[in-house]
Amino acid sequence: MGWLGRIDPLQIVAFQSYGSPGKLYVRGRALEDEAIDLAQKGTVQLLLNTWKRFETDEIRNTPLELCLPDGRRFDLSTDADGYYLLDLPVDGLEQLADGEGWVPYRVSYREESLSRPILRENSFAGDFLIPPATAQYGIITDIDDTILHTGVTSYLKWRVIANTLFKRAESRIALQGAPELYHRLHWGKGGKEANPVFYVSHSPWNLYRYLEFFLSRNRFPKGPILLRSMASVLGRTRKGSVPHKHREIVNILKTYPELPFVLIGDSAERDADIYLDLAKAYPGRILAIYLRSVRHPGRMRRVRKLLAGARDVPAVVVDHSEEVARHAEGLGIL
Repeated sequence: MGWLGRIDPLQIVAFQSYGSPGKLYVRGRALEDEAIDLAQKGTVQLLLNTWKRFETDEIRNTPLELCLPDGRRFDLSTDADGYYLLDLPVDGLEQLADGEGWVPYRVSYREESLSRPILRENSFAGDFLIPPATAQYGIITDIDDTILHTGVTSYLKWRVIANTLFKRAESRIALQGAPELYHRLHWGKGGKEANPVFYVSHSPWNLYRYLEFFLSRNRFPKGPILLRSMASVLGRTRKGSVPHKHREIVNILKTYPELPFVLIGDSAERDADIYLDLAKAYPGRILAIYLRSVRHPGRMRRVRKLLAGARDVPAVVVDHSEEVARHAEGLGIL
């Protein structure tokens, strides 16, 4: 329900996801459409959009239907927070993919289950990636302070809050050389590999459209965007629990057991720990680890000490995108 009792239209936000020739794996969320225009300017509109992103009216426990281009249909449902996840074996998906491996689909509400009118067309576009046979490796990258400056190391993370709440996605600037580097990795040494790029972040799904807009506007390669629920962001992490980013990367590694990966992150938080643990747990699967340096002497000392003891994979701290490119060239992957 919108402001002043206005009934907002329904929407389904289909997250860019990934699958394999025999696995359909798609995610998204059913919400009221708050009409957020990320390109609009002005402080009032910016604050209004920020409020709308986090004050969501999700459509809970509601049946949906997904349709593939070949006409195959699947029933699914949203959960208590409006999210949907469809993860099941399906044959022949690669035949539906375009040249870079993207498979389109449509998802809609089952109208007989709704107690209110949809008000707009009941069909929402989504797609998921099946890496093409030309891919030689995959790239898994963080977003915050890896390709987008956010200020994760600032006191009480005030810069993260300020940048997220008070800057439009259009005005956020990618770290220098990052889009060009990711395109080089995407196309690979031969220039035609279409290596898949996965964007994995600790940010909540509420920022999905914001980050999707940023990546597209700054011309990063299109790739699955993997975030987490607001409940997990606000909740207290249980001792011994596996970090969100670790779980997402493991799922990617298991989905593509024949594909090695390059891991890119930053030195601000736990990327070094997670990436080194994965390299040890999956020997031979990680080609290289690259960690952006941050302006925090204590954290930099810690990360450099961790990497000095790395024996399972080439792992380096870098200041600029060019350093990643040169190192990758030396490894023969660029």
